[in-house]
Amino acid sequence: MPISPNQGSTGGGTTVTITGSNLSGATSVHFGTKTATITANTPTSVTVTSPSGTGTVPVTVTTPGGTSNPLSFFYVGAPFKSSISPVSGVTAGGDTVTINGTGLTTATAVHFGAATATPTVVNDGQLTVTAPAGAAAGPVSVSVTTAGGTNNGLTYTYVDGPTLGTLNPNSGPASGGTGVTIPGTNFTTTQSVTFGATPAPFSVIDDSTLSVVTPPGTAGPVNVTVTTTGGSATATGGFTYVAGPGI
Repeated sequence: MPISPNQGSTGGGTTVTITGSNLSGATSVHFGTKTATITANTPTSVTVTSPSGTGTVPVTVTTPGGTSNPLSFFYVGAPFKSSISPVSGVTAGGDTVTINGTGLTTATAVHFGAATATPTVVNDGQLTVTAPAGAAAGPVSVSVTTAGGTNNGLTYTYVDGPTLGTLNPNSGPASGGTGVTIPGTNFTTTQSVTFGATPAPFSVIDDSTLSVVTPPGTAGPVNVTVTTTGGSATATGGFTYVAGPGI
């Protein structure tokens, strides 16, 4: 006589189906010493809502013909989440997020606001999940659903990718050292600015302005790329290095 699922929340409320034979007219289903609520009954199955409990308990079905042999049901505590990393990512989704805590073995879903993703369980204390796309930039609550229930308490922030305007000035000596202002949007979380493949020192003035000092380069145009936690944007040929005079 199988029972499905054979585990559920310590708080009760799990829908459990017991299948077998001669089950019609079931008068009670016990989870240990507690009685479950019968919601459906046929000659081959009984569906109940589990009561609260802890540990492993025997489940029996009583009909006018007697009481069945016991089946085991395992109570699982609600998950506890201690940390999430990274704490932000692109609004388009796709970043791998790690959640640490306890009671994560039976995790079936991770909710990012209204969006849901299926996790990969590493062990009872850790899972990874691919962040789904966010509805908009900004923070959302993160919750994990397991056989033991759902637990909230973490926050993930979606960040829009940057956009770039025209650099000012947009040319300078190949020796570098030119102070350049880059206008645009979503610069607050800027991680790097590169001229070609060369990183440049920068300062975030505000969300729409970066101050950069050009590194040395080779005469000619180079792409300028700004990378933030929300993604990257490139100004193709955005800055032109000018060769110095030769005598």
